[in-house]
Amino acid sequence: MSRTLMTALAAAALVVSGGGIASASDVPPRTTHGPCQYTQTPDEPAARRVPLPPDPRHTPNHGTVGMAVRTSQGPLPLRLDRAKAPCTVQSFVHLARHRFYDRTVCHRLTAYPTLKVLQCGDPTSTGEGGPGYKYKDELPVDLPPAPSDPTGARRLYGRGLLAMANAGPNTNGSQFFVVYGDSALRPNYTVFGTVGSAGLKSLDKIAAGGIEPTAQDPAPVDGTPVLRTELLSVRPTPADTRPRSG
Repeated sequence: MSRTLMTALAAAALVVSGGGIASASDVPPRTTHGPCQYTQTPDEPAARRVPLPPDPRHTPNHGTVGMAVRTSQGPLPLRLDRAKAPCTVQSFVHLARHRFYDRTVCHRLTAYPTLKVLQCGDPTSTGEGGPGYKYKDELPVDLPPAPSDPTGARRLYGRGLLAMANAGPNTNGSQFFVVYGDSALRPNYTVFGTVGSAGLKSLDKIAAGGIEPTAQDPAPVDGTPVLRTELLSVRPTPADTRPRSG
């Protein structure tokens, strides 16, 4: 395996960030009683105050939800897929309705040969912030093997996919990433939608702008986008606000 590929594959494990040091607490965290079991994370408090999502007995699991996302670099329309990840979609819509994502900056852009994503969803812009709760993975089972990985362990997260970042198994919160170029990752990240064509144009613009150089690395392939990308507003489109369950 080439050094370049080894570096890229190692970087793939770093798509996720966040997660603090656990500490003991005398009060157990609150958990919702539905199938999604959204659970408070007292050791990782909310970057912006938001209640736990609703968690009905029958989680809506049919149809899609359109999301109108305005950014400082152009539109980023999203289409959320309830069938693929009902708990994730439910949480994302909940956060959007509570304006959690508004005026937040996408803090990370990667440009490895096999990892090309923009990561957003942290109001602190540090990679450490979240909504003050976590929930279970809804991992993809239909992604094809990544051609760049001869071991077969990694899957192809194709251009245009929308997925959740995490800090390990069942630690989903608010951070997500959008794929602007085919990427090779272990299938440890919930896929819950896609980016529309106008959004891909915005992503290409952001990617072309490059990554902010640092004193340690004048030509980084992982870091803060040069083109500051702020999510100005994230809203469900009116026609997609009625959940359906099966």
